[in-house]
Amino acid sequence: MSSFYNNLQKALISDNISTKELIIDELINHCQDNGDIDNNFTPIEIDTPSYASFCKIVAPKNLPKRRDFGSKNGLIALVHSITHIEYSAIDLALDAVYRFPSMPLEYKLDWLIVAQDEVRHFRMLHKVLDKLGVKYGDLPVHKGLFEMAYKTSKSPIDRMAIIPRYFEATGLDVNPKIISKLNSYKSSEILEEVKSAMDVIYNEEIEHVRKGDKWFKYLCEKEGLNFMQAYQDILNKYNLKRDAKSFNISGRKEAGFSCDELIGLGVKKCS
Repeated sequence: MSSFYNNLQKALISDNISTKELIIDELINHCQDNGDIDNNFTPIEIDTPSYASFCKIVAPKNLPKRRDFGSKNGLIALVHSITHIEYSAIDLALDAVYRFPSMPLEYKLDWLIVAQDEVRHFRMLHKVLDKLGVKYGDLPVHKGLFEMAYKTSKSPIDRMAIIPRYFEATGLDVNPKIISKLNSYKSSEILEEVKSAMDVIYNEEIEHVRKGDKWFKYLCEKEGLNFMQAYQDILNKYNLKRDAKSFNISGRKEAGFSCDELIGLGVKKCS
C-alpha cells in the first residue's frame, strides 16, 4: 500500500482525534504539493466505527432525550449528539477518499478538506461539552451514519447521494430549527456558545453538501445518468424518505439543489 493510503487508513481507524488531525493535515499538504498518489491498492473492509472503543453504541430509540434544551441535561444531550455527528463526519470524509481511489485528485482534496473542517467542528463542540462537565463518549451514541457508509462502500455514486446529499442536507434542514428553539430560552453564555458553534457548522456544511452535489453530478454525467432521476432511484434503493415539508429551501439551493429538483422531491413552491 502506498504511504498516502497507509496514512489515510491509520487516520480512519484511529480513535485519537489528534492523530486524525495530524494525518489529515499531512495528506492535504501532500495533495497540494505534488499530487503524486499511487492508487493501486485495495481498501480493507471496516466493520467497526473508530469511536466504538470509547462510546457505548445503542439503538437510536435508546438515546437520551434532548427536548428541553433549557435544562443542563437536555443541553448536554443535544451537544453530545451533534458532537457525535461531527466526529462521525470526520471518518465519513476520510472514508470517501479511502474507499474510492480511482476518483480524481480534486475529489480527494475536497474530502480531506471536509475532514479538516469536521475536526475543527468536533473540537469546538467538545470545548462546550467540557464546560458542561462531560466529554464525548459519556453518553451513548448510535452508528446509523457508519452503517450507511458501510452499505455504500462499493459505490461512489451512492455514497455521494446518501451521505452529503441526503444526510448532510438534512442537517441543513434541522440546524436552523434547533437554533430557533435555543433562541426561545433565556440567554446564557453557554447557550450563546452552542448557537455560535451551530452557526459556524451550518455555513460550512453548505459547502460540504455542495461538494457532494458536485461529485454526485460528475459521476452521473460519467455514467450517462439523469442526476435527478438517479437521486430518486438511490433514495428508493436505500428506503430513505423525502420529507419535503421540512426542507430548508434556501440552504439546499445554496448547496446545489435546483428548484426543479426540489419540486421533484415534493416541495410545493420554489423560486
